[in-house]
Amino acid sequence: MKRLIVAGAMLLQLVKPVCAQQKTDPESIQQKMQWFADAKLGIFIHWGIYAVNGIDESWSFHNRKISHPDYMKQLKGFTAKNYDPQAWADLVKESGARYAVITTKHHDGVALWETKFGKLDVVKQTPAKRDLLTPFYAAIRKHGIKAGAYYSLLDWTNNDYPGFLKDSSRYDIKKEPQRWQKFMAFNNGQMNEIATKFNPDLWWFDGDWEHSADEWNAPAIRSMLLKHNPNTIINGRLTGYGDYDTPEQNFPVVRPQFHWWELCMTINNNWGYQPQDTNWKTPYEVITIFADAISNGGNMLLDIGPKEDGTIPPQQVSVLKELGAWNKKHDSAIFGTIGGLPQGHFYGPTTLSKDSTTLYLFVAGNTTGPIMIKGLDNKIQSVKVVGNGTALTPKIVGKISWSPVPGLVYISVPANVQDKYMTVLELKLDKAVKLYRGKGGLN
Repeated sequence: MKRLIVAGAMLLQLVKPVCAQQKTDPESIQQKMQWFADAKLGIFIHWGIYAVNGIDESWSFHNRKISHPDYMKQLKGFTAKNYDPQAWADLVKESGARYAVITTKHHDGVALWETKFGKLDVVKQTPAKRDLLTPFYAAIRKHGIKAGAYYSLLDWTNNDYPGFLKDSSRYDIKKEPQRWQKFMAFNNGQMNEIATKFNPDLWWFDGDWEHSADEWNAPAIRSMLLKHNPNTIINGRLTGYGDYDTPEQNFPVVRPQFHWWELCMTINNNWGYQPQDTNWKTPYEVITIFADAISNGGNMLLDIGPKEDGTIPPQQVSVLKELGAWNKKHDSAIFGTIGGLPQGHFYGPTTLSKDSTTLYLFVAGNTTGPIMIKGLDNKIQSVKVVGNGTALTPKIVGKISWSPVPGLVYISVPANVQDKYMTVLELKLDKAVKLYRGKGGLN
């Protein structure tokens, strides 16, 4: 008889920390990563001078869509005159997000704080004339939201950085190592400044692809940041010396191997503010993508791109508010849970309580006909609709007394109890979830 049963404890092994391409020891960071694993949702904020013309952040001059001098003229138009960091923090809180990541400096080299390393920052070079990061970090921390710092390792504007345009560079670091070391001193100085001034709970690096780990001296960067704050978390874009993986825009079809991961995604097609981009994702689309991410044991980092004056486009505000209302209604099924059932058991997202005795099923709104679960080798003690408490009755079909194969579970979800975006069902089980993973035969 060929039979495979996966118990709750074994199910957790499916998401056991795996190094993947990262060069860190997952077991040593398990404790500090717990808040990240529980957080599920973060808000990404791309804000910089590129919002003045509403063009690609940094990439527009790198790819020669606009000249570098014309790109930098946007410094004169960056006012932040309507910037309200408390309102931003309130919106992040309302969305249900547990952390927020803001661009401290993009590839264009423009810092959103007053840096002692160079003159290129919004305090000295723009009409904004003030540090934009300090009040935002203070405001989100009042809400208990973790503070993340996006930082571009590369700096296409800095004359000591070798890269510049897509098809040209300034110098070869092997031929001018002293010039590269000068840039590295500048770069490390700015990172140390951020660590000292803002003490990020999370570092979100970008731009590592232009150089190797040895050239960046990635282990030393990691060591420097952890020396300042041993509990800080680092994303995977430190040439493999981060703590978690960061797929961008496209949802992974297969559950990522690395235990901790986060899907970073825009609300329309662009990271920063671009008024011509009206391809807004609907609340339904964002919610269903989010449900898929947490079902697969990951997080979602959802981006917004404020205008140069600091106002957030109303379409983005609307999505965050709708997402927040849905999150609030279904809080118990989202935050502090673990990834759900392997593929094949339920045709939709699922999550589990940490002890695996409660199973949550995410059902698309306006579902008709009963839903089905396969291979659930547990007694179901109760089923209810999360958010309104309506009790539902499961029906077991095809269970034969002498067979080890569990029957199919059917649950009808009446239209009048369904959520307009996604309905969530809570199944209380008799013990940790146990799954039949066989082929259905008896030998």
